[in-house]
Amino acid sequence: MLIYSIWFLFIYMFFIGNLIFVSKNKHLLIVLLSLEFIVLSIFFFFLVLLMFKDYDMHMLVVFLVFSVCEGSLGLSILVSMIRSHGNDYFQSFSML
Repeated sequence: MLIYSIWFLFIYMFFIGNLIFVSKNKHLLIVLLSLEFIVLSIFFFFLVLLMFKDYDMHMLVVFLVFSVCEGSLGLSILVSMIRSHGNDYFQSFSML
């Protein structure tokens, strides 16, 4: 019974992150935080899955490296947008 509640928690985390991501947000920072929440839920899912299957955890390190690179890229885009436009509103710049 515990395993089903753990799987439900991961699925719930993933869908809440997607719901925040697709909702209409004014700030880019909220979108980036929801992406990191989705990545965190996927990481926990892989962690529990690999622990139950008794596999090596080397793939999780690779996943963490890519998620850190994704986070730093998002922050650099956020900083460059704030420097060029003065804020992180989606209405202040063109999406082209």
